Amino acid sequence: MTDISVLEQSVSVEGKPQSITIQDSIKLAKTAEQLGYKRFWVSEHHNHPTIIGSAPEVLMAAIAAQTNSIRIGSAGIMLPHYSSFKVAEQFRVLEALAPNRIDLGLGRAPGSDGRTALALNPNSRNDSDQFPSNVRDLMAWVNNEPLIEGHPFGQLIAQPTSETGPEIWMLGTSNYGAQLAAYLGIPYCFAHFITNGSGMKGAIEIYKSEFRPSTKYKKPLVNVCLWSLAAETNEEAKYLFSSRASWKIGRDFGHLGPITDPDNALTIINNNNWEDHYNSMYESSLVGEINYTKDKIDTLVKDNNIDEIAILTWCHDEMARIKSYELFASAYNLNRKEISTEKLSKSFI
Repeated sequence: MTDISVLEQSVSVEGKPQSITIQDSIKLAKTAEQLGYKRFWVSEHHNHPTIIGSAPEVLMAAIAAQTNSIRIGSAGIMLPHYSSFKVAEQFRVLEALAPNRIDLGLGRAPGSDGRTALALNPNSRNDSDQFPSNVRDLMAWVNNEPLIEGHPFGQLIAQPTSETGPEIWMLGTSNYGAQLAAYLGIPYCFAHFITNGSGMKGAIEIYKSEFRPSTKYKKPLVNVCLWSLAAETNEEAKYLFSSRASWKIGRDFGHLGPITDPDNALTIINNNNWEDHYNSMYESSLVGEINYTKDKIDTLVKDNNIDEIAILTWCHDEMARIKSYELFASAYNLNRKEISTEKLSKSFI
């Protein structure tokens, strides 16, 4: 059976303070745990008017304090912005807060524009070629293992130490990340929601064919992050989807900002003659009535030999977003905790 998880981006919504958006991310993590999802991953973006999750390690700590069993992860930490040693220390602290529940997803994309990347790390332009060795060092530090012989920082220890360590994932949308994950013998996650699946099949095939077994992983492990939304009917799902569709089409024209409500989104789509684009996006999406949507996801999983999926959902209405995750949890028979749907819903009022 495919394991199901949640990817959260803390998306800004018109009419909602951004501070409430962050608090809703924590509430969603608690709900995901109650619904039986395996992992709850949070993304990293910077200087972005729509995706405001800028500090996954901080958000993870808050989530760890309010959950008990769900795995909590970064999707990801954009390593070129940071010192490998400092990231290792952060995740050693997270591991102390939530032993055996921490995932460390790593990426090399900036999660921002070039100017913002430079503001985050003035040396980032010089560090990109060092990504593989920086990942190697991070893996050693975060697992309290020796660095390579002769390393200038070989005597350093990332504290606090313990008998457990975070699960390290490589994130990507190209063959580069797949090859590096295979070489290092760690799990690999493909961001389907970024490429709409372009390049996914080839990257997974490369990862699985080139995978070198490691101490922790004897065989490859693939997760695919999908943008998906479920509702009681296809009509309702398409209506809710209009908020993202309008935003995504507008982005191609340089418009960024909070997502708007479906009625306004449909007005924007109609006023700009974007109906054909909107309809095409819906037809190719993983959006619709729950059984219809699950069938499309299951086909994707089977055709690409995927081990796990993480579902990302945007909605202007937080209750509609929660309902979508509830429908997926029910459709996939996740191991729900003893809490009623009514109680879950009331926690968001």
